[in-house]
Amino acid sequence: MGKLYDALDARLRAFIAEQPLFFVATAPREGGHVNVSPKGYRDTFAVIDDTTVAYLDMHGSGAETIAHLRENGRITLMFCSFDRTPNILRLYGTGRAVLPDSPEWPALGPHFPADVPGPRSIIVVDLDRIADSCGYAVPYMTLVDERDHLKDWTLRKSPEALTTYRHTKNATSLDGLPALDPPPSSAP
Repeated sequence: MGKLYDALDARLRAFIAEQPLFFVATAPREGGHVNVSPKGYRDTFAVIDDTTVAYLDMHGSGAETIAHLRENGRITLMFCSFDRTPNILRLYGTGRAVLPDSPEWPALGPHFPADVPGPRSIIVVDLDRIADSCGYAVPYMTLVDERDHLKDWTLRKSPEALTTYRHTKNATSLDGLPALDPPPSSAP
């Protein structure tokens, strides 16, 4: 059934590349809300090396993942096979959000499509546990298509409107933890 791996080998990398959907789980250090988010859009997840992965974090109505990573770094990513071969892959590690103005951005950015509108950050995860399990209870499902709603929403916003959105909707988590920094004050 389940197996532990020291690194992301060619078979695991191929499995990851085939999945159109993955899930991200984070939680605050104490109390608060556990967050689980589905993530889609092909080519927005990258294997950086044998024990490092990253995904392009796009705009959202919240910033729980970023807030939790700022507080404690804990993160789990899960991939499920919905086709004929059952499998679940969980990647456990320590994550961090790399923002577009970070010195790391130019090195990480080329791992993702350049035409994705308005990325909010790149979430980088250093893996400390890689495990799979059977996935026997995961149903068969067929991908019909990706939704363009988030891309379209982002394209309708000006850069200034996106900045305002991030600073009003993504500054803190549900539990009040800091997520994205507010804009610098213009007061003297």
